[in-house]
Amino acid sequence: MSGIVMFSELGSGIYCIDADYVRRGLACFYLLYHRGEIAIIETGTSHSLPHLQQLMASKSMLPEQVRYVIPTHVHLDHAGGAGAMMAAFPEAELVVHPQGARHLIDPAKLIASTIAVYGEEIYRSLYGDIQPVAAERVIRAEDGRVLNLGGRALEIRDTPGHANHHFCVWDSHSRGWFSGDVFGISYPELRFGSGNFVLPTTTPTQFNPQALIKSVNLLLSYEPATVYLTHFSNIDEIEGAATLLCRQIEQYRLIALRLKEREDRVEAIRQALSEYTLQQLAGFIDTQAPAFYAGLLDMDMRLNAQGLEVWLARGGS
Repeated sequence: MSGIVMFSELGSGIYCIDADYVRRGLACFYLLYHRGEIAIIETGTSHSLPHLQQLMASKSMLPEQVRYVIPTHVHLDHAGGAGAMMAAFPEAELVVHPQGARHLIDPAKLIASTIAVYGEEIYRSLYGDIQPVAAERVIRAEDGRVLNLGGRALEIRDTPGHANHHFCVWDSHSRGWFSGDVFGISYPELRFGSGNFVLPTTTPTQFNPQALIKSVNLLLSYEPATVYLTHFSNIDEIEGAATLLCRQIEQYRLIALRLKEREDRVEAIRQALSEYTLQQLAGFIDTQAPAFYAGLLDMDMRLNAQGLEVWLARGGS
């Protein structure tokens, strides 16, 4: 996508790198540099590694300086490149949620389930080769674990709701959260002069609306100056974004419950989510633009509807 560079410097030693996943401006990951040490938060896919190496070369950073690779959870747009990065950075440790660690140590089931959904050709195109990570290089980070990056504290907080294997990373230096999928999605096309439009991501299979709102409130309790989204880059208007996000999470729950008896409930939920989202966007966008945004968010609406279907099937209320 024109106008979106592969990486940008955000201040406080933080760089945002486009993961080049599906399209430009859809997913990113971050490099933190502090006193000669590097942490990578999120990994994109194995296709993302060359973009990271390009940035590091341009800044005279060495592979041996990478101390931590930290995916917020093991969904493949966040952790699919973990094995490739660990192979490229021999001194690094992989920091992962305890419930997700086994999937990165032995990704065979993760690979098989992804191929079952997409087929091998699309799997290879999207994710490349998902490599295993040696167990002795993995830190299973419990809630409250603090990592030391050259004297800079990175605190891990357990944040379920999007996935049970999800944590967020608090950077005290920038007073910012690396939020994974907990603080929602705000693509570059959703940044407006009147504010940032943020929407939830409720993809299968572990969405829990009550837990997700609780996790958002945990992030707010730290009074962050910024939130570093994986989809996409950072936002600074935190309170308004959180209010908008939580309102939508609750409305998603109500939409799913209202339509749960429909035989075609996944499609009915998708359509209702799309209509609701465009209504919420109306305060941000030109009246001539709804078709563009309906297309932009179509895949998100489909995935969100599928996640709500799984939540209903588990007896969600």
